[in-house]
Amino acid sequence: MLPQLTDDATARRRSLYKRGKTASVACKADPRFSYMLYVPEIDPAGPPPALLVSMHGTARQQELYRTSFAEFGQYNNCVVLAPLFPIGVRGDDNSDGYKYILEGDIRYDEVLLAMVAEVEAALGVSFPRFMLFGFSGGGHFTHRFLFLHADRLSAACIGSPGSVTLLDDSRDWWVGIRNVKEMFGLEVDYDALARVDVHLVVGAADLETWEITHQPGSQHWMEGANDAGATRIERNTALMNSLKAHGVQATQSIAPNVSHSMTGVLPYVKDFFLAHLQRQRARKAA
Repeated sequence: MLPQLTDDATARRRSLYKRGKTASVACKADPRFSYMLYVPEIDPAGPPPALLVSMHGTARQQELYRTSFAEFGQYNNCVVLAPLFPIGVRGDDNSDGYKYILEGDIRYDEVLLAMVAEVEAALGVSFPRFMLFGFSGGGHFTHRFLFLHADRLSAACIGSPGSVTLLDDSRDWWVGIRNVKEMFGLEVDYDALARVDVHLVVGAADLETWEITHQPGSQHWMEGANDAGATRIERNTALMNSLKAHGVQATQSIAPNVSHSMTGVLPYVKDFFLAHLQRQRARKAA
């Protein structure tokens, strides 16, 4: 809602900067990172809004990831949070750190949870469980966050990650999950994982392999790095099969005539989240 002539200065400022498409805000827990929001008009007497986190890819198009869901948020009573995890926050030009959750002493999963807590405090609402979407590099982050924090998610949509972690306890992170407890102090909660609505999406023409083939000696090389398949489609499918083998009712969309494009798969993502919200709200109303 736009500020009104009768509003005082505090109300005008809230309307301009804390509703609708907000400015970028530094994360108080770690100001190296920031986030943008879309905040719909929240009726204090009405049902609380949901939260959708939209995680950028390697190109860090934060505003696109926020704005692409603004209309969805407006018509579905949904706050949209778009984080920014910049390249080279440790001064080394690393563009991949957030994708694997841990980079030096940075835990990107904990940074996101701190952002969610800040938004809860700012808006006076609670998001015990939220929806998470990520494409490409964001798809890396999304499925690995899901493995570590399934209890915080109601739904996850995993878009075209270049590399995938499988639920394989015979291999170490990031290829598998054998040493998750040692690395993160957490274990995969399979019961919580089975309660999350999970969707995977990839373009049918997303076939380039030059960027995603790990070579010995490269930054994230480890044995088994390419075993999930050569293309993003094959790796996406391997991840879906791994989830299903562990009791997750995961579904997949392969978008015809779409290459490696977030906007190309976006209609499938929105359809998934809309159906998820409708199911959730129907259960609450019953």
